[in-house]
Amino acid sequence: MAIVGVALSDSGRVDDATPYALHAQAARRALADSGLDRSVIDGFGSAGLGTLAPVEVAEYLGLRPTWVDSTAVGGATWEVMAAHAAEAIAAGHARAVLLVYGSTARADIKAARRTANLSFGSRGPLQFEVAYGHTLIAKYAMAARRHMHQFGTKLGQLAEVAVQARANAATNPDAMFRDPITVDEVLSGPMIADPFTKLHCCVRSDGGCAVLLAAEEYVPDTAKSPVWVLGSGTSVSHTTMSQWPDFTVSPAAVSGRLAFERAGVGPGDVHLAEIYDAFTYMTLVTLEDLGFCAKGEGGTFVEKGRLLRDGALPVNTDGGGLSACHPGMRGLFLLVEAVRQLRGEAGAGQVRRPGGTLPEIAVASGTGGWFCSSGTVVLGRG
Repeated sequence: MAIVGVALSDSGRVDDATPYALHAQAARRALADSGLDRSVIDGFGSAGLGTLAPVEVAEYLGLRPTWVDSTAVGGATWEVMAAHAAEAIAAGHARAVLLVYGSTARADIKAARRTANLSFGSRGPLQFEVAYGHTLIAKYAMAARRHMHQFGTKLGQLAEVAVQARANAATNPDAMFRDPITVDEVLSGPMIADPFTKLHCCVRSDGGCAVLLAAEEYVPDTAKSPVWVLGSGTSVSHTTMSQWPDFTVSPAAVSGRLAFERAGVGPGDVHLAEIYDAFTYMTLVTLEDLGFCAKGEGGTFVEKGRLLRDGALPVNTDGGGLSACHPGMRGLFLLVEAVRQLRGEAGAGQVRRPGGTLPEIAVASGTGGWFCSSGTVVLGRG
């Protein structure tokens, strides 16, 4: 099966649209990108909007799918859904599956329609942590501190992740923030949760995107070259921090291994990586867990421009959640950017291999919660 259509809705700062409108805009654009008629869509995946997701969104889009998915595991949702969709297509349960997401997280805050969340929830097992101010960002901060203690990772190395993400965003006209930043600027910013200053944390944006996956029979009718799903893997780890065996290991260690095994490739075959980056530490530890470097060596690995568009391993080539956009569950944006890079559609931000050729293999790895879940998808150019 292949990804045959991708698109973004208006993103960044969008003050005059509803989340439903962003879903619809992204879906229309992805369908147009594919060149297929909407009548082929018989599968639909959506999460995060409506009381009966994805039924409400499907109704808004005028779709009547016979295969649906509303899996919600945070930022990893979309890689997990893509894995489900690929499996459904392979089994003949669906022939064309549309995944779509949209959020006005930034605009809602600005318009006082909602407030920032101090905690992720206070029911079930989480109730035993919330009382102590254990916010989502605090959980990530604790994990980062553990990595620093155990492996000697430096704050400047974490800051390098933000600096290089911003450099990649400079060539992306859709990125919210494009001006260069330095390590010193990252380190001297206002403290959010020790050790994270403001620039260690993702932006809050509006936006949406959509991805259309289809069976091989539709590929000859598509407008552009397909990007094939070579393999995928999913994994969950924990919800309470007391049940996390090792703060320095994310569930990407499992989802990545499964995805690479099923794709028949390894980390050394990958030409670019799109990694969930709500915080700088997420990028660093996911790189380790996907096998791009050994455990504990992530700090050294991210130095010397390795993650830049023209670096040894281009990572988050659109600027990622740290600079481009982060409207909530960003995982679907990772797939859109990976597909555009493999197609050669990234404009000034296009990754080129030695000799000027296009990349052939990409990996998209989403993370949900506070390293609670992971989905990894390996993609190959047609």
